Amino acid sequence: MSLQDKYQELIDQAKGAGVADLQVREQDNVLYIDGTSTSAVKDQLWDTYEKLDPEMRAADVVMNITATDAVKEEQTYVVKAGDNLSKIAKNYPGISWKDIYEANKDQIKDPNMIQPGWKLKIPTA
Repeated sequence: MSLQDKYQELIDQAKGAGVADLQVREQDNVLYIDGTSTSAVKDQLWDTYEKLDPEMRAADVVMNITATDAVKEEQTYVVKAGDNLSKIAKNYPGISWKDIYEANKDQIKDPNMIQPGWKLKIPTA
C-alpha cells in the first residue's frame, strides 16, 4: 500500500477544501503535502491526519500548508537620540527606510526629521 493510498482521505479533503497550489508527492517513504489555505482548513487537515494516525507516530507525512490568513505581528520601535530611518532599518532585514516611512506617514512629515520617543511601526518584510 502506497502512502498516497494510506492517506487518500487526507488528500481528498485537501482537494475538496480548495487548497491552493496543492502538491502531493511521495519521497523516501514520506508523503509531502504542500499548499496554501486558511488556518481553519489547515487545522481540519491536521485533525484528519490525527484520526488516520492517532498517535502521530508513523512520521510518514509532512504537511506544509501555509495559512493565508495568519496574522503578521507588527513590531514597534521607539526612536532614540541619534536615530534616523536608515539606521533603524538596518535592524530589520528586508526593510528599508522607505518602508518604515510609508508605514508611519501619519506621524512622519519629513523622513529626515524624527524625534526621540516616537513609536514607529515596523512593517513585516
